Amino acid sequence: MARQNATSPRWLNAAEMKAWRRYIVASRRLLEALDLDLAHHELSMADYEILAQLSDAPERRMRMSELADVAMLSRSRLSHRMKVMEKAGWVKREACPIDKRGYFAVMTAKGWKAIVAAAPDHVESVRSRFVDHLSKGDQAALAEIFERVSDSLREDLKDK
Repeated sequence: MARQNATSPRWLNAAEMKAWRRYIVASRRLLEALDLDLAHHELSMADYEILAQLSDAPERRMRMSELADVAMLSRSRLSHRMKVMEKAGWVKREACPIDKRGYFAVMTAKGWKAIVAAAPDHVESVRSRFVDHLSKGDQAALAEIFERVSDSLREDLKDK
């Protein structure tokens, strides 16, 4: 949403600031905890998300540009993670035969084993650290709220 008057910010009132700060603190703490919970699998949340996206993709492969978009990573961050993950043997890159500049990210058998091993612990972590603290109504409200925020952000990015 564009600012109406660039010289006069619309400051947050006390209730808005409380909601914003609580969201920021909780989301950072949650992601940190989920990262720590994956550490004994030698995976980060970014690694897990990449492997999860690839595990759901046809033939466990996806264009790098598409993977960056769905995993919410910049292309340079994805490229860095891919190097680390290739070294671990979880993924490999394959040149796109149609587009000589494009590459596919492909999950290896070792990557499949890594996500299969980590998934039960990760799901339990998500459940105990997040889902179990929400009622069914909370879950529906959060889903609706963040869909609305996400849609708005997507529209803002299209306009730029």
